[in-house]
Amino acid sequence: METAVGISLFTCAGMLTSILFKPSVNVKKHSVSIYWMVVLAGAAALILSGCISIKEVYAGLSADTAVNPIKILVLFFSMSVLSVFLDEVGFFRYMACVTLSKANASQKKLFVCLFVIVSVLTVFTSNDIIILTFTPFICYFAKNAGIDPTPYLFCELVAANTWSMMFVIGNPTNIYLATANGITFMEYFKVMALPTLAAGLTAFFVLYFIFRKKLSQPLKPNKAEEKITDKRLLGIGLLHLSLCTFMLVISAYIELEMWLITLAFACSLFIFDIAYRGLSHTHGSELKSCLKRVPWEMIPFIISMFVIVLTLDKFGLTGKISELLECAHPEYSYGMASFLTANMINNIPMSVLFCPVIANASAIVTQPAVYAAIIGSNLGALLTPVGALAAIMWSNILKKTHVPFRFTSYIKNGVLVSIPAILGALFVLSIGL
Repeated sequence: METAVGISLFTCAGMLTSILFKPSVNVKKHSVSIYWMVVLAGAAALILSGCISIKEVYAGLSADTAVNPIKILVLFFSMSVLSVFLDEVGFFRYMACVTLSKANASQKKLFVCLFVIVSVLTVFTSNDIIILTFTPFICYFAKNAGIDPTPYLFCELVAANTWSMMFVIGNPTNIYLATANGITFMEYFKVMALPTLAAGLTAFFVLYFIFRKKLSQPLKPNKAEEKITDKRLLGIGLLHLSLCTFMLVISAYIELEMWLITLAFACSLFIFDIAYRGLSHTHGSELKSCLKRVPWEMIPFIISMFVIVLTLDKFGLTGKISELLECAHPEYSYGMASFLTANMINNIPMSVLFCPVIANASAIVTQPAVYAAIIGSNLGALLTPVGALAAIMWSNILKKTHVPFRFTSYIKNGVLVSIPAILGALFVLSIGL
């Protein structure tokens, strides 16, 4: 057991170090992330040391259960394809331009408009895609308008990682924790709608108060133009996303697993795109770009973390964690524990770890524990850049675009926003359950 714990702790420490100091390396002009390699090495070390066997790993990966990581990965990648396709046809950039055009030289109005549009888009797509699309755009606009981008960058980050809790598809951690515990799309929404609303409104008012002085300064008129080059492709993408969301809503009633629905729509989108290009005799690179931009490193990352958690569960360590979190108010114990753990090992490994922890909890604790852990996994991104994949991508984009970024500033604002937001969300969750 000591060997398993030692390797697991060393792996998590190595992953955290790589995220903070060397997140990626350049190989033949391509940026390759390192964090998943560290976790893969840790999983391999556990197998080679005999802490867990190949047979046990295979049994866990091939089990016909909701916690099967293969099904969860298929769901995540399928939804990523639908979102990336919309980005490739210019939908998100167009919406960003529309938002900026509504500001009318008022920073306060721009701030509110940006928060609203990012929140709405995040609910129906993915927080990661929104961060990747809007962050460079905000940096570009702020530079040309001669304004401080900080309020808008934090506005985007907070909105994307707060309203991502609304639907199960908003964050990979939602997908993992909810699917692993057999929670349907509508069951999830009924519980998480009000806590998300509480967290979102709380975070917005705190943010507005923090940056109120900077937002009082005038905004120079700046025309940002972005046109949809192919409206038919946009229609195809929006139709697939809308129908997919609808099918997910009724998935429990038609007895279809969510991963099958999302996979079917992702495949359908590819078929429709190919057919459209063939019939219209036009060429496009959106499918190729989709395949390039989908975060394939998530496959070895999730599976390797699954191996590590399988090993810890084998030696009963997840059960001990479950005992520590058992209390009269599991919403707060699991919510705050997941929130803090996400900022020690990132929210995706935290979610993988908390699945068996919750499974070892008593039946009365399971439901509040799952939803509290989901809240912690989303809002953890607001405390430090380590808390979520979206926050890591956000900070990396700022470095590449040469926007001043201080770790201490992030934490200072993060504490002021995240603590009231998570307490508000957990309070509303405890009342609702």
